[in-house]
Amino acid sequence: MKKNKNLLVQPFLKWAGGKRQLIPQMEKYLKKIKYTNYYEPFIGGGSILFYLQPHKAIVNDYNKDLIECYKCIKDNYDELIGELEKYETKNNEEDFYKIREVDRKEEYKKWTVVEKAARLIYLNRTCYNGLFRLNSLGQFNTPFGRYKNPNICNKPVLKALHEYFNNNDIVFMQGDFENCCENASKGSLVYFDPPYDQFEEQVNFVGYTENGFTREDQKRLKNLCDRLIDKGCTVIISNSSTPFIRKLYNDKSRYTIHTLIAKRNINSNAKKRGEIEEVLIIGEGKK
Repeated sequence: MKKNKNLLVQPFLKWAGGKRQLIPQMEKYLKKIKYTNYYEPFIGGGSILFYLQPHKAIVNDYNKDLIECYKCIKDNYDELIGELEKYETKNNEEDFYKIREVDRKEEYKKWTVVEKAARLIYLNRTCYNGLFRLNSLGQFNTPFGRYKNPNICNKPVLKALHEYFNNNDIVFMQGDFENCCENASKGSLVYFDPPYDQFEEQVNFVGYTENGFTREDQKRLKNLCDRLIDKGCTVIISNSSTPFIRKLYNDKSRYTIHTLIAKRNINSNAKKRGEIEEVLIIGEGKK
């Protein structure tokens, strides 16, 4: 972790399950960890990456649009700002739905990575609850949010991110979480923030989460963590405090489980908002 961090290096998107508000509770654990390389296989909004600001990192997400947006900030900052500025007068319902509908049309395939990244940021900053949600066809379908003055083109933050990505060795990957950290070596820190396990009453049947990350995937993640610890890596896993997760990581020779209190405001289901327990699981390999 850098001693002199740039406070403008921070999330540029609102993201369901983001860790920004949990950092004060996580800080005491993160500060104790010394590491060489950093890996984050579920980057999402990037709160922990931007808090730590490592010099070397490999980050990944299954969401292709998200990763392309990160890469665009790194490689096409000036063009992205130019596109975003066009959206600053479009915080109204009519324009929002016109722009949202573009990915249903053939013309969208011809859009540049810059145009797609600017659209994603615009929709994220103006949609309801900042909820990034796709339908079964991969089309953005969150409704208009009715915010009075959304910060669509946050130049200071985007500029700081552009400089951080380019002044350090930050690699972006897109795909399965295992691929991101398969080459992690002794002394590396790997932070996992997967789609959370759900309580039984929140799913139709045991095995699936609303995000399509099954309990078999949770087991696959735990097996990967075991292997990384055996290689001498430190792993940190965020997840929900379900009996399944607590039992899965109930190996005191490898893991310690800490309970955090999170306040969730971004969710389409009001019953899933409010204060809830989460777990922060830490496993340290032999140095």
